[in-house]
Amino acid sequence: MELKKALSPGGTATVEVEVILGKAMQMYPTHIEQKEKQLVMFRGNHYTFLPYKSKTQTTKVTLASSSVESYTKLKPVSQADTTITYGPYANVEPYSVDEMAIHYENNNPFLVVTRMERVIEVSMWGNIAVEETVDVRHNGAVLKGSFSRYEFQRENSGVSAVKNFKTYLPAAASDVYYRDDIGNISTSALRVLDDAVELDLRPRFPLFGGWKTHYVIGYNVPSYEYLYTKGDDFVLNMRILDHVFDDMLVEDFTLKIILPEGSDVEKFDSPYPTLRSKDERHYTYLDTKGRPVVVVKNIGDMTEKHILDFQLKFKFSKISMVIEPLMLIAAFFIFFFMAILYARMDFSISKDESQEARLKVQGVCEKIESMQERRFAAYDQADDALVKLKASKDVAAFQATCKKINNDHKTETQAIADQIPSLRVISPEVADKIVELQKFDR
Repeated sequence: MELKKALSPGGTATVEVEVILGKAMQMYPTHIEQKEKQLVMFRGNHYTFLPYKSKTQTTKVTLASSSVESYTKLKPVSQADTTITYGPYANVEPYSVDEMAIHYENNNPFLVVTRMERVIEVSMWGNIAVEETVDVRHNGAVLKGSFSRYEFQRENSGVSAVKNFKTYLPAAASDVYYRDDIGNISTSALRVLDDAVELDLRPRFPLFGGWKTHYVIGYNVPSYEYLYTKGDDFVLNMRILDHVFDDMLVEDFTLKIILPEGSDVEKFDSPYPTLRSKDERHYTYLDTKGRPVVVVKNIGDMTEKHILDFQLKFKFSKISMVIEPLMLIAAFFIFFFMAILYARMDFSISKDESQEARLKVQGVCEKIESMQERRFAAYDQADDALVKLKASKDVAAFQATCKKINNDHKTETQAIADQIPSLRVISPEVADKIVELQKFDR
């Protein structure tokens, strides 16, 4: 620790030191029944452990409740509601130790995150997906005997059991989900605050001492709030750890940052010492060589003081963003091309003569149908010519039109007659119907 300015001889300075002690309290007794209250034993030092001689020293202990079973009485000592005050003590020698023990009621949740994996997936299309897999254990007094849901609901027993806890997500979080191995947990509640998103998590069952739960939380945030760029250089600035619950303690923590395919990782800056593991590869849709994954692990336990930002520098060519859309276009093109080939090619081992005959008959009938349509058109032209004759009384024009219509009709009639011999070889029944059609037309 360094002071802002050096102390002059005889000068004074006020120094505040905050120390977080995980697992400092011991359950006493270690096992309780469902209706019993939870008692803990805290052991510490009456004096502040300093390398200096203290002229005067006072120790104040603030408890979770005013129900105190016993406490050491190194005079002067006093208790007022939830606070026990030791001292002031005069002329305390350096490194003085005198054991302090306080046995009192504490029904607060003693939740510990035994394992947590935080995955941040960065997309260059404007989104960052965050998913946390969390294992939580209640380190309170272990439940003795069986659990009665009936008594828990009727008598509101189990005062030390954890029924719910609150997690705070970034203010820009959206598409939040909360699930476990069974599926979505619908008992959760989401509340949007000014500077955060409050997620009230309620497990499927209350957590008594020694009980565990496993769940997954995920959400999306816009990348423009956390991703900074200059040309092909990018910097990702996000929290290493998010708030899980109040007074949290995380034992085993792993952070995985999945970067876009084609990224080159340069440097990872952490606000406190961490362990950088070997980079991994993550494969998803349309990936060819995989996406680089930066893996970071914690050193020691983590608390709310570790909710700080990291910086990850990497390079990414923006031209690479068009590779996947081009791959999609090429894939669809190949698919439709193969579908066209499949529809037009015959993959049968032996020829089906009846099928071939039907196809030939169908082709000839389609030709005859088009010819007959043109003969129908000739009939319509003849009707139109008669109407004009009645109106104009122009016999010469009528005769010229009829001559042209007759020539067209004869041409189509002869073309249909030319199809009958080949059709009679393939299907005599259809040929007879065409002959009958010719008679009707004549």
